Amino acid sequence: MAAAHARLLTAAALCAALLVGPAAGGLENRGFAYAPAAKTPALPKASKAVNGMKAVFAERKDLYDKVSAITGIPWHYLAAVDQYERTINLAKKRPAPDGLIAIYFTDLQWGGILNPDHEDKNANSIQWFGGIGRDGSGDGLADRMNDLDRLYSMAVNMLKKGSAEEDLRIGLWDYYQNTRSVERIQQFARIYAHFDTLDLYEHCFVMPLSADYSYRSTWGASRGWGGYRIHEGTDIFAGYGVPVRSATYGVIEVMGWNPYGGWRIGIRDLNNVYHYYAHLSGFNKKEVQQGSIVKPGQVVGWVGSSGYGKPGTSGKFPPHLHYGLYRDNGLTEWSFDPYPHLRKWEREERMRRKTTTP
Repeated sequence: MAAAHARLLTAAALCAALLVGPAAGGLENRGFAYAPAAKTPALPKASKAVNGMKAVFAERKDLYDKVSAITGIPWHYLAAVDQYERTINLAKKRPAPDGLIAIYFTDLQWGGILNPDHEDKNANSIQWFGGIGRDGSGDGLADRMNDLDRLYSMAVNMLKKGSAEEDLRIGLWDYYQNTRSVERIQQFARIYAHFDTLDLYEHCFVMPLSADYSYRSTWGASRGWGGYRIHEGTDIFAGYGVPVRSATYGVIEVMGWNPYGGWRIGIRDLNNVYHYYAHLSGFNKKEVQQGSIVKPGQVVGWVGSSGYGKPGTSGKFPPHLHYGLYRDNGLTEWSFDPYPHLRKWEREERMRRKTTTP
């Protein structure tokens, strides 16, 4: 016990030394109350929003880097866990914690199931009752509302089996008890590591804007082939061979034949949303394969009319792209209407082109 207590004090001291800076201050010091200098020209609302998010990404990355320096866990793994928790908070409608870090703990998880004080912030008594809470900010308290304390506590929990990648995977499984959750976190970590940034939330339209295409809202319409079912996507009609592009940063989770969708690709993005592209005439095999990391605008295949039969079946309907979106809550997925998102991404891409055209 004495040795464990000494290690705890040493870790707290190291945290205090490394975590001094704006991130350890109040919300005003973390960019939430940022105001430009009086002589700075006013920016359009869209630019202000973008700049505000970039500031949040920078400060969040600073937290990951500091906890990474303490624990040895790569920053992109910490970012992946935090982002996965952010998506689950949304999907399960959990109360998202205030601040920069979205990792969520109940009071019983934090303080220990048998702890009579559900608001306990004493790191020693929390540890005595088997709680997950730790002091990551070096202020002597294990505060469930503190960004650094939550992030550091999750990192310590991940290290229970060791610091190697497989050990981290086992640590995550022990926490979530769900292989699906571990796979999502590893996918997110790969994406963050590949691009070495958190600023990965730009989207584009799924076809070149110069292409001849048309679409309307078709989500929820009835379908008869293979039994009665609803249409879980938007059909975008275009000629054979029109390029089909990734709308997002993500990883190709599925690639191959499906009796309904024909040649299809599934891309998982950092919002834990599955993008489903169906009825393709072929894949861009020179650039992508299952497991490839993609970015917005990258060509993944071409419009076709494949599907409704055994592999290779084509021509049972006019050429078009079936595009679907599915949200994951950690246990299952459900479809939602992609039409408003397609319209939004199409509009945003046109606006970006206007602002970048000389």
